[in-house]
Amino acid sequence: MRTPEEFDEIRPYDAEELPQVFSELVADPEFQEIIRQVLPDQPLEVVCAMLSKCHTSLELQKTFFYPLLKHLAETCGKGIVFDSSSIPDKATPHTFITNHRDIVLDSAFLSVSLLDNGFPTTVEIAIGDNLLIKPWIRKLVRANKSFIVQRSVNIKQMLESSKRLSRYMHYAITQKKENIWIAQREGRAKDCNDRTQDSVLKMIAMGGEGSIIERLKEMNLTPTALSYEYDPCDYLKAQEFQQKRDINGFKKSPQDDLLNMQTGIYGYKGRIFFKTGSCLNDWLDTLDPNMPKGELFKLVAHRIDREIFLSYRLYPGNYIAADLLKESKVYQNHYTEEDVAVFEGYLEKQLEKITLKRPDRAFLRTCILTMYANPVFNQEQAQQELS
Repeated sequence: MRTPEEFDEIRPYDAEELPQVFSELVADPEFQEIIRQVLPDQPLEVVCAMLSKCHTSLELQKTFFYPLLKHLAETCGKGIVFDSSSIPDKATPHTFITNHRDIVLDSAFLSVSLLDNGFPTTVEIAIGDNLLIKPWIRKLVRANKSFIVQRSVNIKQMLESSKRLSRYMHYAITQKKENIWIAQREGRAKDCNDRTQDSVLKMIAMGGEGSIIERLKEMNLTPTALSYEYDPCDYLKAQEFQQKRDINGFKKSPQDDLLNMQTGIYGYKGRIFFKTGSCLNDWLDTLDPNMPKGELFKLVAHRIDREIFLSYRLYPGNYIAADLLKESKVYQNHYTEEDVAVFEGYLEKQLEKITLKRPDRAFLRTCILTMYANPVFNQEQAQQELS
């Protein structure tokens, strides 16, 4: 299927474009170096031969990315557990709207989980153009079923860019029959206080036909929680909090983004868990279609948040962080003294990695503890709402 021209600037590559893209990638010296690092036992000509046999992006994923990601999940973690029991029909395309921890691996591990659990395909991935800092990265992600969120356009262009993005997402779901992954907010929630931004839902509702509720239903929105036992970027996120506190107008550089990507990919994650909540369609049918738009989007955002909070898997470190932060023993039934020693040791090791000239150790420690504690507080709040 040839994708309409209006999406050419942002869409994943169509199948017929892949041979040319592969040729350009393997001719790029930087990409060749990446291949040598990631596949040290494979000569470049063997990689080229393998690429030539990939006629679709899904074949590319199954040939290259799937085995690499399975290896990463086992060597940099303890494997992936995926609970998709809330999805009765795996053939129906869904928009998996998730909390966001890792720049690269959130969507990648979700794709692996879908294939391992009998879904016919993976996800198309919403990725910000701020991360496409090298030509080979832009080509590779588009070959890997990514579509581009244009964040670098000016204010005048932003509205049309958002409309086009929304139209593409609706096209991907309804015509291509592809699943979609999108984060519930722009960028990662660095304090792990996962809250859906109204602006994401407003963008999604720009495409499609009918009322806002009908447009949202067309996307089969499925809140999905991802829970890493450890976040290898936690110390980088804490460092950024201090930089933003101390430096007026501080912004990360492309090199910072690259470091976050590398650390997230290769750092230790422990146990990895995904759980899908219920598709929102039945619940959306219960809403008053005449309610004010602002109220509707806030209500939908809150529902997504609640589904995600209830679907978290919490680990001993989450409960320990919550007690350390509040200087309490409220959650002590969820961990042992050995768990405390392990987590305290991990925390000290992460703090030692911070490279600031004047690290505010107490502040940085509180930042990391807050990251691990917030999922506990949010799940507790969601459970109280249900009771």
